[in-house]
Amino acid sequence: MYDVVIIGAGVVGASIARELSRYDLSIAVLEAGSDVAAGSSGANSGIVHAGYDCNPGTLMARLNVKGNAMFDQISRELDVPFKRNGSLVLAFNEEDISQLEHLKAKGEINGVEDLKILSAEEVLKLEPNINTNVIAALWAPTGGIVCPYGLTIAMAENAADNGVEFYFDNRVVSIDKRENGKFYIETTAGKFISRYVINAAGANADIISNMVGDDSFNIHPRKGEYCLYDRKWGNMVERTIFQPPSAMGKGVLVTPTVDGNLLIGPNAFDTEKRDDNYTSAEGLDFVYNRALESVPSLPRDGVITVFAGLRAIADAQDFIIRPSYKVEGFIQAAGICSPGLTAAPAIAEEVAAILSKIEGGLEYNKDFNSVRKGIKRFRDMDWNARAQMVKEDPRYGRIVCRCETVTEGEIVQALHTKLPVNTIDGIKRRTRAGMGRCQGGFCTPRIMEIIERELGIPMEYITKKGGSSRIVYGRIKDLLEEGEE
Repeated sequence: MYDVVIIGAGVVGASIARELSRYDLSIAVLEAGSDVAAGSSGANSGIVHAGYDCNPGTLMARLNVKGNAMFDQISRELDVPFKRNGSLVLAFNEEDISQLEHLKAKGEINGVEDLKILSAEEVLKLEPNINTNVIAALWAPTGGIVCPYGLTIAMAENAADNGVEFYFDNRVVSIDKRENGKFYIETTAGKFISRYVINAAGANADIISNMVGDDSFNIHPRKGEYCLYDRKWGNMVERTIFQPPSAMGKGVLVTPTVDGNLLIGPNAFDTEKRDDNYTSAEGLDFVYNRALESVPSLPRDGVITVFAGLRAIADAQDFIIRPSYKVEGFIQAAGICSPGLTAAPAIAEEVAAILSKIEGGLEYNKDFNSVRKGIKRFRDMDWNARAQMVKEDPRYGRIVCRCETVTEGEIVQALHTKLPVNTIDGIKRRTRAGMGRCQGGFCTPRIMEIIERELGIPMEYITKKGGSSRIVYGRIKDLLEEGEE
């Protein structure tokens, strides 16, 4: 029995869990995937948007600007890399100039500070690799970059440290609100009872809402594809480079990442499939060719991986954050598309305020600790710090991932946090092992050996991302001997 069950462990669900852990509540998070950030939160551009693109008066606008202002403190508390690198929206003709002026006006109404339209000379001085046909750009210095799955993991780990319980591989199949006022929730792995339910299920939020008889909105998944470049190309631009937005989104961007890579994308097209995370040659060609319009010297052969993610677009084209109109105690946190990552901490405060109003006030958790320390990256240490780490624990002297300089000590640390992780992708998100140029070709077998040793999971049952994504099906010698029988 819980006070609150949160459905969904993306950045919004994890942020809500962390925010509610400030209060004297028993909280569970139910996630269909094998880890946090298994959906859109693990496959987006990682941009902390300034807030000039949102229509004034919307929840998106208010929570975008509020959330943006919270990131400096959050990054310090949660030990998450964050950089205010600023953003530029480029203009190549007079129609684009009109767009920039419109965006600037909207941003100023929304409360975005220090917006300025720069001349071509000013733009090229800031970013010499930009297309020389540029005639102006909107400069937003409050824009930033963060690792989206890193932020989600940090939020969830801090929530877990403060008593929140996470249940992975628990896809919700039914919710029954009974006469005693409690919700009875059945998942693919168990049953849960709660006084309140918070729907943060991303692209499936309308399906979850329908389970309690609330059909007040629909979610329309919108797919976006990305290309990630090797760190060799990470300094092609210092700021996030946008093209003028369209009705389908903010357009194809070119941006550095907080980990030193270069990212381009996304395209945008609506899809009926809620698990459509596949890329296509046509889509990636579109992304590359559009990115060339911003940075003509962008190479084609520097890409080390591609991926796709879904955005949860609601009917009203705005966030849905409110109590259910039909079911008391059921709170919606739905339709959270871009700028949902930026708004996530502000969304969490909004949900907490709604719950407090329903409950008649919430008591603070006197033991709440807002600080979380991440895994120390061996790659980022100086030689003296490295020597000290190896002296304290020799496992930090054994490099497992050569591309990203990730040690055995870091992988072991990731396996033993309060937030359980037992997949290759889970280790990758926490340590970056397997995220380099070879994309795990060298280190994956060694990571599997460490998982088997530390967690007792037989090698043949270790998965890439949970479910049926097993990597090996047995040892060759054993399989050959079975065949002889």
